[in-house]
Formats: sequence, C-alpha cells, structure tokens
Amino acid sequence: MRDIQILDCTLRDGGYVNDWRFGKNAIARIIQKLTLSGVDIIECGFMEECDYDPDCSFYNHVDQIAAFLPKDRRNTCYVAMTRLGKYPIECLPPYDGTSIDGIRVSFHFNEVEEGIEYCHQIKQKGYKVFIQPVGTTSYCDEELLSLIHLVNDLKPYSFYLVDTLGLMHREDVMRFFYLINHNLDKAIHMGFHSHNNLQLSYSNCQSLTSLESDRVMSLDASVYGMGRGAGNLNTELMANYLNTHFQHKYEIEPLLEIIDEHINKIKSQYNWGYTVPHYLAAINGCHPNYAAYLSSKQRLTVKNISTILRSIEPEKRSLFNKELAEKKYLEFQSREIDDSQNLTYLTEQIAQKPVLVLAPGPSLNEYEKEILKFVKSSGCITISVGFIPQFIECDFTFLSNLKRYHTTFNPDHRKVNLIHTSNIEIQEESKLVVNYSSLLCEKDLIMDNTAMMLLNLLVKLNPSKVYLAGLDGYKENESNFYQERLNMSKQDNVGELNAAMTERIRELSSILSIEFVTPSLYNC
Repeated sequence: MRDIQILDCTLRDGGYVNDWRFGKNAIARIIQKLTLSGVDIIECGFMEECDYDPDCSFYNHVDQIAAFLPKDRRNTCYVAMTRLGKYPIECLPPYDGTSIDGIRVSFHFNEVEEGIEYCHQIKQKGYKVFIQPVGTTSYCDEELLSLIHLVNDLKPYSFYLVDTLGLMHREDVMRFFYLINHNLDKAIHMGFHSHNNLQLSYSNCQSLTSLESDRVMSLDASVYGMGRGAGNLNTELMANYLNTHFQHKYEIEPLLEIIDEHINKIKSQYNWGYTVPHYLAAINGCHPNYAAYLSSKQRLTVKNISTILRSIEPEKRSLFNKELAEKKYLEFQSREIDDSQNLTYLTEQIAQKPVLVLAPGPSLNEYEKEILKFVKSSGCITISVGFIPQFIECDFTFLSNLKRYHTTFNPDHRKVNLIHTSNIEIQEESKLVVNYSSLLCEKDLIMDNTAMMLLNLLVKLNPSKVYLAGLDGYKENESNFYQERLNMSKQDNVGELNAAMTERIRELSSILSIEFVTPSLYNC
C-alpha cells in the first residue's frame, strides 16, 4: 500500500486526558506545528452544542476553529469530530473554505440509520464526511456489510475501521481490512483508528502499510500517543516509519517540539499509556472506561478487576455504563454474612467507652508523643484505619480495602485484632467480620472510604466519644500518608474528596461526639 496518510487527533482524542483544556495559545501552536510537519489531516477538536471556551478544543461554530488555522495551509486538510446527537445540523453553516474542510461523525452500531442520514446532511453542506462507526468489532459481518452498502450510497470522503476497545491483533485487522476493502466503493478512502491497550497500535498500522492496495489509507495518531487510558498510535513514530519505508517527507522536528513545548507539561499532570487494567479490559472485550473506573477505586487487585469485567454481560461490554460498573463492583464487594454476633461482641467492647481512631495521615509522625500521652491519660480504645502503626499497639485494626489487604497492609505479619468487612476473604479464621454493604456511605466519592466506613460502624457500637487522629485530609503534590509505602497511587479529585469527607463528618457529628486531636482539613 503506497498512498498512506496520517490523521493527527491530538486535540480531539488526546483531549480526553486533560478535559480538552490545552489553552488557546497551545491549540494554535499545535495546529501550526502539525501543519509544518506535513501531517495530512489535522483533527482540531470536537464540534458540539456547548458554551465556547477558547482555551478548550471544543467548538460550537466553525468560525471558532478558523481563528486557529494558519494562513498557509499547505496541503493540509483540517477536520473536527462530532458525535451523533451532539451537534444540530442547523448549527453548521455551508462550507466556504475559510475553516475546516471536513467533519468526522461517530455513532454506535444501534444508531446506523440516523448516523448515515446525518452524514448525508453534512455532505450536502459541502464538507468532506468521515464516517467513524464506534467499535468495528461490535458488528457481525452481516451488520458491517449492511453498513458498508449504506456508506457506498452516500459516497463519503472516508470510512473507518475502528478498534475502540484496543483488542485487535494483526489477524483481526487484516480480516476486517479485506472485508471492508473488498466491499467498499473504490473511490472512498479508508481509515484506521486504534487504541493501544495491547501495545499493538504501531505494529498493526505497520501491517496495514504493507498491504498492496490502490485505496488511500489514513492512520489516526496523536503526538506522544496522547489519549484516554492506554492512548493511541504515536504520530512522531508513524511519521518517521513512513519516511523511512515509503519515502514520505514528514518533518519530525515540529512534532517533537509539540511534545517539548506542550505535551510534556500535560504528561507531568496526567497519565496515559499501557496499564494492566486496560490490558484486562481489552482481553475481556470491555470498554476501557470499565477498567479505568474499577482501577480508580484503589480497592481492587488486578485479579478482582478481571473477575468483575468477566461478570459483565457480553452484549453490555462494548459501551461503558457507569451505573452498571457500580452495580458489578458492589455485587463483587458485597458478600453478605450474618454479622450479628460480631456486632454484639464489638458493642460489649466499645459501648459507652471513648475511642481513638488512628487514620494513616502524616500528622501521626509529628504528633506521635502527644498521641501516646493522650491514650495513656484517656484510657481510649484504639482502632487503626487500614494500617498497623509502628509506634503503638492498637486494640483493633479496621480494614475494608481489599487491595490494601493484599499489598501494603501487614508486611511484617504482625499479630493484630482485625475487624474486616465481608468483601475481604481471609484464609485464617477471623471472627470479627462485618457486612461491607451495611457500612457504605451515600456519596459515590467516599462510598467505601475506610475511615468513613469505620465511623459508620461506630454509630452502631455507641461509644461515649470518638477522637480522630491522622485524619488529615488530602493535599495535592504532598505525601498524604504516615508511611510512604501506604500510598498506592495518586489521589485525584482532592478538593471534591475533602469536601465530601468534611460534609460526612459534620453529619456524623450529630450522632457521634467527635473531636480531632491532630490538625485536619476536615475540622471546620
């Protein structure tokens, strides 16, 4: 295959990483540098019915994109993507050559007829139409051929093979290519949009370039592979490959300047690239957002994540549904038991007695002596939250985080009096198990936060007073744990998390008598 193009989607698909907030100067510079590099097609962002912000690559009118385009367009084609139902056709003015040249339209397999009609309307306005059906692997051959027949009647500029779930191996790509190529009108270009869940984007695209065909082939890529989850094919890698093997003349230096001047800064704040959860999503045929959602809980091992992904009904795996993901997560975690005897025992130990809750915040290091003195003078029952302190022997340790149990909880195998929730299976006999689901908070963000679940348990046990130490609150770019080994991953949504925790502690204060003994962002 000789006629191969690169479509760069950094400002669109890459925008899932940073909420499309590149900054207006960066948007202009990225488009300028991509043009200088000779990239054939530049996707400038999304077209949607939205409030326009010039710092974001989301637009509600083509004139807004025109302001970012260079005067010398060279031979570059500029496009934007819209998702079916997100941009009314009446908002799109007729093509006049001053802004983008084409519109990429994405739609799901249950929206084919509506999607094709929308594409007809865009074509009638004079734009090049790129048809990008979500998830080619979700179509059976008959359904895909039916779609291709509709596409042939429309005669768009390009039709795409889309590996939405990042699960295609070389043989899958080849099979779909031959099926599409044999049946698609010869005048229509073909595109390939991949995701790098299995680290195969680059090799799959190389395989496509090796095929003998007269059809123009566009390969989607983003600078530095920027994209949600596992990311995309790297523009700079593919451009260099085509230069080396097909005598293309892409300028690589402007692409590297985009990385140096803009993408590196984003990479320092946000993460993308190959991860085990995204690998698990791919091999289980699930949308990568399922893996990202479950992984963000920071309470599941990769084995747990795989188990939950397999529990999703096959017909529901290709489209992400947050409510379904939450349902499957709770089903996995909620192993109902009869905990009445354990609650009775704990009530006997704690009722009408003062309790000191030791959370693993860094203030424990600074206030260690004061805490020891307080425990001695108050006679409190001490309960640690999800960890075993080095400086004090606690009466109990409470644990609800399954991932922490399997990783950082008790590396020294110390003997502890453990209270754990029913989502954690412990091989040795444990008599202090309480129902996981009965201790959940209503707010999603802190639904199964270990400290909040312990406070919910204490409501049942009726202590005379609850003292809190080490429940410091989360701070950005600082260590948030008493010991660094307890930090399993970067905490996102710090502000929202702190607000939710503060509100919940305030609510509990009307039921429990709560007092902080170390400084806390929640003590307000």
